[in-house]
Amino acid sequence: EVLVFIMITIPLSYALGYDSLVGIAIPFVGAGVGFASAFLNPFTVGIAQGIAGISPLFSGLEVRLAVWIVFTIISIFYVSKYAKKVYNNPEKGLFSISKDEVESNVKENIFKSKHKFVLFLLFVSMIALIVGVNVFGWYINEISALFVLLGILSAFTFKFSSNQTITSFLEGAKDMITPVIIIALAKGVLIIAEDGKIIDTILYYFANMSEGLPKLITVEIIFFLQSILNFFVPSGSGQAALTMPILSPLSEVLGVHKQTTVLAYQFGDGLSNFIIPTSGVTMGILEIAKVPYNKWLKWILPLFFILVFTAMTILAVLSYINLWDF
Repeated sequence: EVLVFIMITIPLSYALGYDSLVGIAIPFVGAGVGFASAFLNPFTVGIAQGIAGISPLFSGLEVRLAVWIVFTIISIFYVSKYAKKVYNNPEKGLFSISKDEVESNVKENIFKSKHKFVLFLLFVSMIALIVGVNVFGWYINEISALFVLLGILSAFTFKFSSNQTITSFLEGAKDMITPVIIIALAKGVLIIAEDGKIIDTILYYFANMSEGLPKLITVEIIFFLQSILNFFVPSGSGQAALTMPILSPLSEVLGVHKQTTVLAYQFGDGLSNFIIPTSGVTMGILEIAKVPYNKWLKWILPLFFILVFTAMTILAVLSYINLWDF
């Protein structure tokens, strides 16, 4: 979903006087923080709680909701501060553009009635997407068909000829070739890690290393372990299925609440997605936006470390103060 929205928010960012990094941050930072601190995500919280034997499903909602609010406020402040700096001084941005380019972008993006209608079509498509996924079980094929239909209706709105429509589609598809190759290569790393039993080895040594340690240290180790494993398995549900059968009974023996273990898994799985080069989504987004990986790291690392410190603090508090059963 982020790969789709990025194609909307980057031009929007330029039109409003910002740079590509702001265009990336709008959907990606929001989605990343929402994923790391999710309170109702069936693919992370749901699967992890189910494997850990936590009942009822999605219990601990109040704590996770509070965590989500904290993470979201921090992220909004960080992105807004950078956006304001770029707006006032475009040349000071990490992905700088000149004031002439900003004015040119604004002039080229005058909002006309046909733009409004396409925006309305997008809004209708988003509603259809939400209903289709949640009610009718849509997935990749159905979602793809929905956006193809949106593209065709948009072409009719702008009165494109068949040649113009096909040319526009090919131009868009061409921009996605490199991201697709990067995603495929990232998947290759995961296959090597799984078939080579690298992940199993990491889990085995962690289980032995954790014996006899205070639960404060144990829960932080779980967090960092999940962050490391996310390099090899950047899939929330896949990582839950891999690690929770081991971490759940282990945390129980060490006196760590299972809900805290699930939260540590969420943090480790979610936050590291911002920086790992094996994430097809992260690398695909950067390729679409034409933002070099080193510039992205320079921009995201301060926020990443702030969120990691916040996550560690929350886990430390929860390891000794049980807020889950109130």
